Amino acid sequence: MGDLLFEGAEWTFDTLRRCHDAAAEVASNVLGLDTYPNQIEVISAEQMLDAYSSIGMPLFYRHWSFGKHFARNEGLYRAGMQGLAYEIVINSNPCLSYVMEENTAMMQTLVIAHAAFGHNHFFKNNYLFKQWTDADGILDYLEFAKSYISQCEERYGEAAVESLLDAAHALMSHGVHRYPRRRPADLRSEQRRERDRRAHEEAMYNDLWRTVPRGKAAAGDNRVEERRRALLQLPQENILYFLEKSAPRLAPWQREVLRIVRQIAQYFYPQGQTKVMNEGCATYVHYRIMTHLHEHGRLTDGAWMEFLHSHTNVVFQPEYDDRRYSGINPYALGYAMMEDIARIVRTPTDEDRAWFPDIAGTGDEMAVLRDVWANYRDESFILQFLSPKLIRQMRIFDVLDDANEPEMRVMAIHDERGYRRIQRALAKQYDVAWTTPDIQVADVNLAGDRRLILHHRALNRVLLDEGDTRLVLQHLADLWGYDVLLKEVDPGNEAVLKEHAASPRGNILRQDALI
Repeated sequence: MGDLLFEGAEWTFDTLRRCHDAAAEVASNVLGLDTYPNQIEVISAEQMLDAYSSIGMPLFYRHWSFGKHFARNEGLYRAGMQGLAYEIVINSNPCLSYVMEENTAMMQTLVIAHAAFGHNHFFKNNYLFKQWTDADGILDYLEFAKSYISQCEERYGEAAVESLLDAAHALMSHGVHRYPRRRPADLRSEQRRERDRRAHEEAMYNDLWRTVPRGKAAAGDNRVEERRRALLQLPQENILYFLEKSAPRLAPWQREVLRIVRQIAQYFYPQGQTKVMNEGCATYVHYRIMTHLHEHGRLTDGAWMEFLHSHTNVVFQPEYDDRRYSGINPYALGYAMMEDIARIVRTPTDEDRAWFPDIAGTGDEMAVLRDVWANYRDESFILQFLSPKLIRQMRIFDVLDDANEPEMRVMAIHDERGYRRIQRALAKQYDVAWTTPDIQVADVNLAGDRRLILHHRALNRVLLDEGDTRLVLQHLADLWGYDVLLKEVDPGNEAVLKEHAASPRGNILRQDALI
């Protein structure tokens, strides 16, 4: 039995150090976690609200939307209508965790266990984060980005930079490479490489426009056409990347701002695909650490009861007919699946052995969980490990809501075929191929009016929202500098289902006198 880490709700920085060291010992020696070094920062409620507003990043450039979010969240918080996160954690090396100074000593211990060890281990080891993020360089890159955009505001005016960021943010979800091309960018070297990159891109840009066909002799030259498409890298799924490299009327500083926005979008890309797993991992880790500390006399019974109250709230899942229901709670599903995997490894039933022969009864739940955390994303994780027992326990079923049918139909119940169908249906909700529209730059008429043509491959013939499409397409036209046409295409037969068009708004992004 060990000495108590604290008594009561009050804490000091020495308390935080003791809690961190105790959690680190359990994380390493009991759970076998592999983490980045930790850096714990204590912030006020107002600073937490500020971090909320700038998508949780410690260093970020200014934008009016962040102030808007701050005002909204502060109003709700002060009125008692909205709480605050107990922590924010940054995927960086060292791993940066922000904790609120208003937290009790128990809550600080919980937050450290959850963020500084659970999320930290997941960030460092999951394959998506290894492929897509540079934890070593993100903080330095954010500092460079903030400084660069501030210099642009001083030189070109806040209005010009704000308009550019508005357009870039509108396209941020289409500013990522969905498939690995090479190792993640070395973000620490971005500032050093900015001038070299600009010179290279200008040379490539000039080479591209030399391929524009001239006259009848070149009209049928397939080699020129192939070279043009190769230089443009068409078709191109990363719209911000295409604009950064090929938009004919953007200044070098505007291209660099687009690059900054898409680098940050790419940094967040894995987080959108691992919400259930990431939170499930962190919640499972904090429960194991806090349980171990209590069992070994490091936490009082009062602190343990306070922890259970908070933990239960985090993993609470309202029923589908509850007024509080707003979908599946990722903490609830993730934690339940981690606990269920541990159960299958330790004490499997015959059903578990039939469904999960590779892990059932193997005995070392942490080895299995560490492997799962490293090698899956939400969609594949649910498809592989959602068990019939958990489906029954959480009362999950599949309902078809077809606009052409007068009533909803239950498509899957709790039987052999139903379990498989529920697995597939739930996994699909976390698959980026289904949740994010497939929009690609298809072609551009360099020899004529320079109109940019995009295709949206409308999965199941589901079309884009008319209002949102019009607004985003306008931003795209402003960045491109010429007309833009978006065709919604049926992937089955290539039939055009609908077209949207936009023209640039004069000098919204043109700062010709300053370039």
